[in-house]
Amino acid sequence: MSSNPLESIGQKAKEASRILAQAPTAQKNAALCAISATLKKNSAAILAANEKDVEAAKAKGMADAQLDRLRLTEARLQAMVDGIGVIHALPDPVDRLLESVTRPNGLRIEKRSVPIGTIGIIFESRPNVATDAAALCLKSGNACILRGGSESWHSVSALIDAVQTGLKAANLPAEAVQTLPSAERAHVGDLLTLNAYVDLIIPRGGKGLIARVQAESHIPVLSHLDGICHTYVDAKADPAKAVAVTLNAKMRRTSICGATECLLLQQDIAATLGKDILAALLDAGCEVRVPDSLMALDTRLKKAAASDYGFEFLAPIIAVAVVADVRGAVDFINTHGSQHTDAIITEDTAAADYFLRHVSSAIALHNASTQFADGGEFGKGAEIGIATGKLHARGPVGLEELTTYQYRIHGTGQTRPV
Repeated sequence: MSSNPLESIGQKAKEASRILAQAPTAQKNAALCAISATLKKNSAAILAANEKDVEAAKAKGMADAQLDRLRLTEARLQAMVDGIGVIHALPDPVDRLLESVTRPNGLRIEKRSVPIGTIGIIFESRPNVATDAAALCLKSGNACILRGGSESWHSVSALIDAVQTGLKAANLPAEAVQTLPSAERAHVGDLLTLNAYVDLIIPRGGKGLIARVQAESHIPVLSHLDGICHTYVDAKADPAKAVAVTLNAKMRRTSICGATECLLLQQDIAATLGKDILAALLDAGCEVRVPDSLMALDTRLKKAAASDYGFEFLAPIIAVAVVADVRGAVDFINTHGSQHTDAIITEDTAAADYFLRHVSSAIALHNASTQFADGGEFGKGAEIGIATGKLHARGPVGLEELTTYQYRIHGTGQTRPV
């Protein structure tokens, strides 16, 4: 008999996944509506639980960027409800006909989308991941086991209570969405060995978490790595766009994975348009770290260290580098980036096309802020994370990315010749 303390949770999740896989769209949507209603009804209790987490995190000296990720507000809670509403309105991703072919022998072969099964999701401080993940897994017919960071324990527990209330209201098993019995780190290892019950692990967090999951998991892993995002300003960039987009890409919210961490300037405009962009960032309260060649542009600039490139600041700090052209920008990004999200600002369509085709990122943008790296902005309602690998899913992981497929073959008595 297994000694894994999470065995019962895994068994219940697998049983629930079989029910969810066959649940009609109307029932899943009814559960989403009930979850939204419960989140609104319980908003005061949820915010109070979050305040406990925030105060405890402050007492432990948590950095401002992490506190921002942890904190819930009325507006953020409403945004979570709105995201569930978008998921409700999206087409059911289950049982889509992906391909159909009739073979010469008369066999009709269909390829149809099906749920993955049970998904283990390990995340750190952002409690909104709990409801995003629960709603996406529910609509895509998957059960999920959630493990939030210890710093968000009260918040996630309150949110999962609301989700389970909504599931029961729609006559679906509450065990379709579960959390671990405590915030003990050992439970992460326990979850990673539940390969008899869990079909996929999605870790969402820093390098330490991702490395541990990849090293210890007995279950396939869909990774969300650091958001080391770049914005490259080309020689033919529109000056107004370049300033506005770069400022938004860095400063709209500095603590999210889609925030630009490194600005690349084409060498011919580094001291002209580049100077204006750097001034705008400095005026907005950003610490700007530049190479020696740019230090004379503004007395507020700081000298960049080699370690600033390829680093996720998650703070109002940006590194700046000068490159020869779009090819140099792509080489720099593919060397220092994390294959997350990178942007080019230019009016040169040939340069934009080269950038979009050659940069290795899951998301590549032309004349738009890297902060659009978000499932909601992609019309997915929410996301479980931004997948930065190259297998199964890339970019925002939404409904379709939480399905796999099955071949269904229809015959009329065919047998295969000897």
